[in-house]
Amino acid sequence: MLRTKRFQNQITAGRLTLPIAILISVTCWILSAFLLPDMEAQKTGYPLWETFSGFCIPAWPCRFLSFFLYGIIGYFLIELNNRFGIIRMRASVQTTVYFLLIAACPSMHIFYAGDLAAAAFLIALFFLFKSYQQTRSTGHLFHAFVFIGIGSLLFPQLMYLIPTFWIGAYSFQSLNLKNFFASIIGWSVPYGVLLGYSYISGQMDLFYQPFREFVTFTPIRFDFLPWEMATIGYLLVLFLVSSAHCLIASYKDKIQTRSYLSFLIFLNFCIFIYIALQPVLAIHLLSFLLIGVSILAGHLFVLTNSRSSNLFFICALVGLFLLFGFNVWTLL
Repeated sequence: MLRTKRFQNQITAGRLTLPIAILISVTCWILSAFLLPDMEAQKTGYPLWETFSGFCIPAWPCRFLSFFLYGIIGYFLIELNNRFGIIRMRASVQTTVYFLLIAACPSMHIFYAGDLAAAAFLIALFFLFKSYQQTRSTGHLFHAFVFIGIGSLLFPQLMYLIPTFWIGAYSFQSLNLKNFFASIIGWSVPYGVLLGYSYISGQMDLFYQPFREFVTFTPIRFDFLPWEMATIGYLLVLFLVSSAHCLIASYKDKIQTRSYLSFLIFLNFCIFIYIALQPVLAIHLLSFLLIGVSILAGHLFVLTNSRSSNLFFICALVGLFLLFGFNVWTLL
């Protein structure tokens, strides 16, 4: 007798799931634009980002550019899975989860420094995964850290995740002394370009500013906004359940896939700690957090088929719509 597909599996295996998720996301984007027309991005005070964002001062280009960039990240999440087989099939569920999570956070519908940095972060993640047990992984790590450097030009605090990438490279057996120095050189390339531009233009403060931002650490205060607390709490539950499933059912995955998933769990754990220590950066760090949580949640929803997982899937889906409503209500 054929086993009846549960609601969870019907949704995750459906061909229309991703288009519907995109439609829901667009609808939420439009609703937030009408309900929260005066919502603006937080000022970073960082000259390079302020100069860049100055090209999209009106509200509608900011929202459009933000959605376009999230769309690019969503596409690369599919390519990341297809290239490395993290979910053991050509699945787009991780992108579906990503779009729905973004839709539920109206404050992230504005163009932030963390958005562009997250795109660079995802490309860096791709090259890091590519270095797995490669005998010639110098180029992969070099390119990974080039994109880390590019992302940190617009969001300097991204440099705090550099040790995490080194730990990942070590766990992938691709870190040695040569590759370590290659990663440092890769990270320094964007800053070399910035140094040249700053010197020629006579604006050396542009070069110094990223390092000033990097060493600026605000006092630890758990003063999250209501929407931030609700969103982080929802993501934490999703992360814990997804991570537990990855660890318990890891024997079903290939050794390489286990390494990727273990690193994603560790990386997201570090980002959660980072958010807890620096709540002022939560809006930017959420862009990084959503990438890893979406992959882990996609792995959970696609590869489980039980009553408990089906119930959790339904609760998570309902929770997303409630989260969107709560976030809009607190921002009105």
